[in-house]
Amino acid sequence: MLDPVLHTPIFILSLALCAGILMFRRNLLNLTAKRDDLAAVQSAHVTPTPRVGGLAIFAALGAGAFLCPPDMRAVYLGMLLSLTPVFLAGLAEDFGYNIRPRYRLLAAALSSGVAIAVFGVWVARSDVPGLDLLFAVAPFAILFTVFATAGVSNAFNLIDGMNGLSSGAAIMTALGLGAMAMKTGEADVAYLSTALVAGIAGFFLFNFPFGKIFLGDAGAYSIGHVLAWTSILLMARNADLSTFAVLLVFFWPIADTVFAIVRRASAGQPTDQPDRLHYHQFVMRALEIMVLGRGRRHIANPLTSLILWPLAALPILCGVLFWNNAVVALALLVLFGAGFVISYRMGMGYARTHPRQSALLSQPVGRINPAIKVATEQQAA
Repeated sequence: MLDPVLHTPIFILSLALCAGILMFRRNLLNLTAKRDDLAAVQSAHVTPTPRVGGLAIFAALGAGAFLCPPDMRAVYLGMLLSLTPVFLAGLAEDFGYNIRPRYRLLAAALSSGVAIAVFGVWVARSDVPGLDLLFAVAPFAILFTVFATAGVSNAFNLIDGMNGLSSGAAIMTALGLGAMAMKTGEADVAYLSTALVAGIAGFFLFNFPFGKIFLGDAGAYSIGHVLAWTSILLMARNADLSTFAVLLVFFWPIADTVFAIVRRASAGQPTDQPDRLHYHQFVMRALEIMVLGRGRRHIANPLTSLILWPLAALPILCGVLFWNNAVVALALLVLFGAGFVISYRMGMGYARTHPRQSALLSQPVGRINPAIKVATEQQAA
């Protein structure tokens, strides 16, 4: 599936561009200083870091369009064209222009609209009896597609909190989709998936374990868009590919996002405001307070990704294995979803019985107690 001749240049270009970004680190940080990332309530880092890794990934994907076989170029160029709006909106945010979440989501929706126009496909089925009658109505199916793909783009952004977590999950997701493409004989989609893997891999070496560079909104939203539309192309071309198997491949970012929305809404809090109660943030704080000790965030951060990668990989593996078995895929989806929610609630329940951890985890959405913030920064310094 991975072709060294075609994919090595993409990897090397991404690697070289990330190295170049680090060479101009100080200049980039001056440009983006007004973002004040370290003061963000969801921040998991203590050192200012360039967050324009999306530049390297987008450029590497662009190079891939010239390297791919001519018969695969149409789908590749169409994906790059549709990607442009959300990439530019994310890049503007990364450079400190304060593009509000709703506008980034609108850009993601616009990118999906371009993809629908270019590819002429959308999510036309759910594999749920009865519900598919709605998906037979084109306007409904198109609106759902725009909503769902924008949500997936945002989901990869939401899990971009730990060194290597989002990029590692994206690599695994792309490999899963590539494996599905190979099973169904879709060589062009397989190439696109593996080209994305090569582009992310060059970035990954700088992102994990030391967090020298971050994806930023441009990188995370772009990766989510490409992966979402790769799956839609596969589903449109192969009636045997189960929707539930595809959801298994995207399980971790979708589960984290949906659970965060439900959690905030049930607490009467704004669903679009950041907090530090995501699964990965809970795991990192648990490691800091219960295992490693305070002041070891530089260890707790990448260790969190190491812990969560297998949890993200298992549903992907199951989705690939049961790609054409909707019943088993649905059962596994329910099982993994229950495991996600139960393990999170058990962990939070345990945390609330320990005052030190409870004080640091149970902060209101979008803000943090100044005294706790100062103490946390001092401990992490």
